Formats: sequence, structure tokens, C-alpha cells
Amino acid sequence: MAEEILKEPDGKIRGHLTLSLLAVAFLSSFGSSMLYGYNLAVVNSPAQYIKEFFNRTAVRRNGTGLSHDSITVLYSITVSIFAVGGLLGSLTVGMLVSKFGRKGTLVKSTVLVFVAGALMGFSRICGSPEMIIIGRFITGLHSGISLSVVPMYLGEIAPKNLRGFLGLMPSIFICIGVFIAQILGLHEVLGKEEHWPLFLSLVVAPTFIQLMLLPWFPESPRYLLIERHNIHATITALKWYRVKANIQAEVEEMQEEQRSLSSVQTISVCELLRDQTVRWQVITVLVINAGMQLSGIDAIWFYTNAIFENAGISVTQVQYTTVGTGAIEVIAGLVGCFTIERVGRRPLMIGGFSFMGVCCAGITLSLILQAHVPFMHYVSVACVVGIIAGFCIGPAGVPFLMTGELFKQSHRPAAFIVGGSLNWISNFTVGFVFPFLQMSAGAFCYLIFFGVCVGVAAYVYFIIPETMNKTFVEISQMFASRNNCELETEPLALADQLSLKKMNGYGAVEAKMGHKELLEEKYTWSDEDEE
Repeated sequence: MAEEILKEPDGKIRGHLTLSLLAVAFLSSFGSSMLYGYNLAVVNSPAQYIKEFFNRTAVRRNGTGLSHDSITVLYSITVSIFAVGGLLGSLTVGMLVSKFGRKGTLVKSTVLVFVAGALMGFSRICGSPEMIIIGRFITGLHSGISLSVVPMYLGEIAPKNLRGFLGLMPSIFICIGVFIAQILGLHEVLGKEEHWPLFLSLVVAPTFIQLMLLPWFPESPRYLLIERHNIHATITALKWYRVKANIQAEVEEMQEEQRSLSSVQTISVCELLRDQTVRWQVITVLVINAGMQLSGIDAIWFYTNAIFENAGISVTQVQYTTVGTGAIEVIAGLVGCFTIERVGRRPLMIGGFSFMGVCCAGITLSLILQAHVPFMHYVSVACVVGIIAGFCIGPAGVPFLMTGELFKQSHRPAAFIVGGSLNWISNFTVGFVFPFLQMSAGAFCYLIFFGVCVGVAAYVYFIIPETMNKTFVEISQMFASRNNCELETEPLALADQLSLKKMNGYGAVEAKMGHKELLEEKYTWSDEDEE
């Protein structure tokens, strides 16, 4: 295999995509991020069957069925409890990644999926609607954890020039998860009454594959060096992800980040919010994560079927049209993933939010005029598709990527807690408030989403610098002037002053001991090395 890290004519380090990096990105996204998208959509198709199960259970237990309102409340709890679990899961991220590491957290959290899958899969046999609700809550816990940990993990193992590409892979798999749930929910596949427990419990399949394969890959090198001070594990991890390259430049960049930290201990959320040196980074995380959910994408997804039916599409064909929108999500996500390292983060965010804003205004216009202008029905369909495409091409994944990029090692877990929890709170708020907003404002409710989209696009344009191909220290330096502070640089502890030499096919790890004798430990670069 070709060398992983090469020096370009401009002297900069370029990282190449290796099989190890691609495999870890695939496994972590496939077994974790994809489940979030799947669980968002999986309850739509079997909704009527689940409601009937609730009613039959009540008849068996009490002798009488449930009222329509009671069934609606139970089903609403079943759907929304997922977001409650996600919020609680996101609040545990800082503690988990500090104790178990990034990969360790993903591996250990798989137990939640197996428990949830068993509860939902056997709920009908046991005649227990409570098992479905508890299972949805537990899957929410897992999604709340993985939505933050996966982009954190991929952002730390990726070379800086591939951080955007790998960082958007989770959002692609979220779209794939929605798409798979839409396909499996078709009546010809698993959309029949007898299949809904299997449909809900299929989440265990990708998680099992992840559990079997992901533990064989190493932990984040940044976590191992900066937080665990484990030099040998760091070198081993970099060997996996960078193959036979000269990794000295990357280790020196990690050490530069370590020197810039006032503390290598992970700070709490309260300490993050009080830290004036990252004030604008925190504001940015709040704006882009809240904007992602308050852009109206959840409301659009929820009412897609109604909009398509109003456009004249028959009820029997709506499910296939919905699958088509799922395919558009995947395609738009792939476009964003393969262009982000060419055009940067800012254009995808500004363009995505601006296009969503225009389409939100278009929906308002079409809904007002559709009674008088027949073709406006199709304009509303086009605007729905436009909002979904605009969201998936940038705003769906870049906020998670930027949350990891804007902070250094000690601040990153707390930043993901803030961004993740705000994301889930905003998600729940839109789902709860939108029906009342629609009743009171009618077609004009989409103008609120138009304002949010335009506001976030303007914030990105005027405030956020481009982070493409920048190290974490360089990104912090770009924000330093706006925060009216200078980055602190502290000398490393003697044991942490690491340098590498390459000679005769062997790498040597040296601890610089000042005037004392250097302690050198041989480290082989051959493929036969043990981890």
C-alpha cells in the first residue's frame, strides 16, 4: 500500500484514505449512526398495527378497549420517548468517553441495542405494550450517545484533510437508516401486521456486526496520547490508521495541542460555559445545532404524506413516493460528503440553510395559492423535496463535524454534550409545538422556519471561519482574536516530550530528558508487530 502521509510541494502534510480508516468509519456509522435514522422512521409504517395491539392488550387486561384519545396518547409516548432517551444519552457522553474512550464507548453501548431489540421483538408474545415503550427509550439512549461519539471518534482519527469526508459519513448512514426503514416498511416487505415486532427489533443486526469487528481496531490516537499519556498505544493506533508512514508530524501536532491546553483533564459543561476563551465556539455550537432542528426538517418529515396527498397522489402510492424522498436524502448526503473537502464547510452550511429557507417560503406561497392555482400542489411537493435535499447536503451532518472541530481535546466532550442535548431538546420542541403552530398560523407557520434558516445562514457567513484542512490548534487560533484572548502554551511534562526517529526500517520512541540520558525504546514498523 502506498505511503499514507506525503509531503506536498507546499510543505503541508496530506493524509490518504486507507482501508483501516474507511473500515472504522463504516463500522461505527453502520452500527450506531444508521440506527438513529432507522428508529426515526421505523414506527411510521406499523403505526396502525401498534395501536391495535395497544387496544387488544387493554381488552384482555381490563375487559374494555381504549378510547381513541387514549390510544393516540400511548402511541405519541411510544414515538416521543425516543427523544427523551436521546437527551439523557447525550448528557452521559462526557463521562463515558473520558472513562472508556471513544471506541470503547461505542462498543460498550451496544448492550443497549440488544436489550431494546429483545424487548420490542418479544413485546407481542408477552402481550406487553410497556416493552415497546421501554425499548424505544433504550434505543433513544443509544442514539443519544452514538450521535455525539461517532463524529468525535472519526474526527480524531482522521487526517485533517479527510476530517470533513469522514465526519459526514455518519449523516449519510442516518439517511440510509431512514431509507432502509421506508423500504422495509412497504406492505410487500415487512409492512404486514404479523411482521411489526421483527421490523422494530432488526436494529440488533447491524449492531452485532459492529460488535464483532470494531473491537479489533484501535482507540483514538489523540485520546491515547493527550488524555491517557500512553505513547506506545498512540504509535500502534497511528500505525493502523496511517500504515507505514512517517507519523512524526502528526505526533508533533498532537503535542502542540497538548501544550496549548491549560489542562489535559476533560472539563465539565459548566466549566465550558464559563470559559471565555471558547465563548464564540460555544455560541456557534448552540446556533448551528439548534438551527439544524428548528429549520423545520422534522415538521416536513412528519407531514410529508399529507402534503403529497394534497398534491393529488393516491394514498396507496404515497408510501412509494416517501421512499423516493428517502433516496433523495441519501443522494444529497453523498453529494455533501464527496464535496466537503473541495468546497469547505461554510458553503455547504450557507447554501443548505439558504436553499431550505427559500423552499420554506415556497411552501407557504403554494399552500396559500393552491386553492386558486392548481399547479401549486406540485410546487409544494417540489419544495418538500428541496428542503430535504438542502438539509441532507450540509446542515444534516456539518454541525456535528464542526462541534468536534471547534474545540480542543479537553473541551470536546463537554461541547458534544451541549450540542447533543440542545439538538434533542429542539427536536422534541418542534414535534410538540408544530401541530399547535400550524393550527394557529396555518400556512404562515413555515415562515418561522424560513426566518431560522436565513438567520443561521447569515451567522455562518459572518461569524464562522472556514475550518477545512486546519488543525485543531489552528482553528482555536482563528477564534482567539474574536474571543479577545491568546492561546496558552505550557511546556509538556518530561515523560510526554515525544519524538520519533526512522532508521533502517525501525521507529524509535524517545523521551527527552533534558541533560539526562535519553531513554530509547525500539519500535518496529513491520506488519508483524503486535498491537
